[in-house]
Amino acid sequence: MARSYSVYDVFTDRKLAGNPLAVIFDGDDLSDEAMQAITRELNLSETVFVQPSSNPAYAARLRIFTPGRELPFAGHPTVGTAVALAERAHGATTRDLVSVLEENVGPVRCAVRLREGEASFAEFDLPRKSQPAIMPLDKLGIADALSLKVTEIGFENHVPSVWSAGVPFLLIPVHDVGAAQRVEFDPQLWEKIVPFVDGALASAYVYCRGGVNHVAKFHARMFASGMGIVEDPATGAAAAALSGAIHHFDRLTDGHHPIMIEQGVEMDRPSFIHLHIDVDGGTISNARIGGQAVRLASGTLDL
Repeated sequence: MARSYSVYDVFTDRKLAGNPLAVIFDGDDLSDEAMQAITRELNLSETVFVQPSSNPAYAARLRIFTPGRELPFAGHPTVGTAVALAERAHGATTRDLVSVLEENVGPVRCAVRLREGEASFAEFDLPRKSQPAIMPLDKLGIADALSLKVTEIGFENHVPSVWSAGVPFLLIPVHDVGAAQRVEFDPQLWEKIVPFVDGALASAYVYCRGGVNHVAKFHARMFASGMGIVEDPATGAAAAALSGAIHHFDRLTDGHHPIMIEQGVEMDRPSFIHLHIDVDGGTISNARIGGQAVRLASGTLDL
């Protein structure tokens, strides 16, 4: 059977940057084992399989796989697939659309902006608010796994912590961009010290204030040996988790807080993740992740 697919570069407005994503449009009769095997064959950070939703109000059901395992939710597949489905349905037109995508984490509301001659943009409401997982963490072990000095771990009142908005991450603040760029991740050391959260090995998300690009408020890197990902150029689910840490450590005031996160710089795949946090009464009332996506390739899988 010929199955149509497209490859999109996500969280970027230019091809061969950002985070690549494969979208398989005809994924409704594939087994879990077949989807995992296809994902390993394509060998991108994530592959999405689009299936019909059981709820007629939803645009589609998404199954999201990394080379290592299936995820309940992920940011760059949500953004990329929302754009891919909108462009597939409406072509290179100018319009604004709202749809709901069904993921294993639950329904995810997406808004898509199509503009003729420009990279499309998609934004989604976090399906879950970021929540902390309180547990002991080995700061020295974390530093060793990142090949950093223990004094380079943390800035201001930010300390290592575990947060999840559907996928758990061990968020590791480092002193500055220079420290982030010096990270040499050791997966064997990481697996010895990292906690399991909700039955999964927490991935490493390194972040600091500032960035190489002047518009960035935070610079980030993500390593996920448990997902079969050496390093990820852009991680929306980690940015979603980071929203809770930013609110907690920075004590955000009531109001709207737009935050640009850069990632993938060290991989020569710069990505820009738009994070918006709304705070009301001292708590996060809503948070959104957004970014641009551009189609790189289309074709068929003969499976």
